[in-house]
Amino acid sequence: MKTVILESVLTCPHCGFARKETMPEDACQFFYECSQCKTLLRPKPGDCCVFCSFGSVPCPPVQQQRGCCGHS
Repeated sequence: MKTVILESVLTCPHCGFARKETMPEDACQFFYECSQCKTLLRPKPGDCCVFCSFGSVPCPPVQQQRGCCGHS
């Protein structure tokens, strides 16, 4: 069984601030507020969550190739 990575470094596309965050194991995170510039991040079109769009590691369901939030 593949090891799932639960930490990802989210990088704000607006100000470049990066912060390590722990991802939820079984849910998507649709919104994330940058702690530096306070921009509310949302997933890019076609991505299921902010970790898949702006993180160093995709979300756990995508890592397990299960799809995420109804996406396969």
